[in-house]
Amino acid sequence: MNILVLGSGAREHAIARALRASALTDELFVAPGNGGTGDVARNVAVNPMDAAAVLQFARDSDVRLVVIGPEAPLVAGVGNALRDAGIAVYGPDQGGAMLEGSKEFAKQFMETNGIPTASYATFDALEPALTYVREQGAPIVVKADGLAAGKGVVVAETLEDAEDAVRACFDGAFGDAGAKVVIEECMRGPECSMLSFVTQGRSFPMAPSQDHKRAYDGDTGPNTGGMGVYSPVPIVTDEEMSTMVDIMARAAAATGADEEARDYRGTLYGGFMLTEDGPKIVEFNVRFGDPETQVVLPRLKSDLGEVMLAVAEGRADDIALDWSDDWAVGVVLASEGYPGAYEKGDVILGIEDAEALPGVTVYHAGTARNADGELVTAGGRVLTVVGTGATFEQARETAYEACDLITFRGKQLRRDIGKKALQGRSAWE
Repeated sequence: MNILVLGSGAREHAIARALRASALTDELFVAPGNGGTGDVARNVAVNPMDAAAVLQFARDSDVRLVVIGPEAPLVAGVGNALRDAGIAVYGPDQGGAMLEGSKEFAKQFMETNGIPTASYATFDALEPALTYVREQGAPIVVKADGLAAGKGVVVAETLEDAEDAVRACFDGAFGDAGAKVVIEECMRGPECSMLSFVTQGRSFPMAPSQDHKRAYDGDTGPNTGGMGVYSPVPIVTDEEMSTMVDIMARAAAATGADEEARDYRGTLYGGFMLTEDGPKIVEFNVRFGDPETQVVLPRLKSDLGEVMLAVAEGRADDIALDWSDDWAVGVVLASEGYPGAYEKGDVILGIEDAEALPGVTVYHAGTARNADGELVTAGGRVLTVVGTGATFEQARETAYEACDLITFRGKQLRRDIGKKALQGRSAWE
């Protein structure tokens, strides 16, 4: 069958590479794609947010399955338009996408369905929000309610930072996303994520992973979209794993019963905090995570095309997942200055040498081809370099060996991805 993947990041490159290996795949398209997706699929100049254009391309190209990578098209209802036209879609409908599209909606969903999370309050005016923050004190978490490209969350360690974050929301720093503000208690503990394939109200959990959000070594610097990740997560106990699986199952069942999320067929991402009281949900996302996808999918031995089509068509009984015992460690190579201002257009060298190492895959994010056909930087996060191995240490060493073979001007990376996990739970205390 012909498949169309919407998106342009490393997540979509990872999905496309896995789908390229599927026995079901004939022609594979990525819209708009990046400098790496063109090696495994045909990049097409279609805007993922333009439902009419996506539908027209799907019809013209005899596409049977559309996989929606980013959250914005899901929240905008692109999936609804495609399903209404009879095309199978991997991704929830607009109602289900509100679990990520509105943090207030997500908190209400969790409250209604007994899913453990941080206590919270929601405000649509500045002064009541500031009063609440002063009453609660710091540390405290301030979140813009809507989609803010990953930049609408502030973990404020001081009252001054919290007040500044609230003012930024209501002053328009995040556009319409900040018109409403969710303020939460600050939970403590290690974070990890669990993604699930969800269809017919049933959850099929994937391997857990742990992201590194801070820009610099030692978990310092500003928050980013993610600077590194690994899977599985050695600090998660069997009891915690069981609780996480149960929470994801409860959430999936609720999406199947909730009139606001009645057609949830896609990935549900559970961001967990491993607190002293057990795992609690920090946030739900309604799509594959980035960079989590880049270490989770390489460990999936099942045919991703078959799994995604079964999810999209609501055939839960046909889903069976088989996972590799290998470890995977991913390190993000970023442009100098990220997550702040950065330059584009710098030539990237060494990817072929890196991928010649056993167990290495390089996923493209912010890359493109220039007029001379050279691969160049085109974004903040440029590449995710993934190493796999029989042990955590082997996977980590492989990933960093590959990173050192890739060059571009101002290459920025963290050198401590996974170090805490090797030290054990005490590293988070």
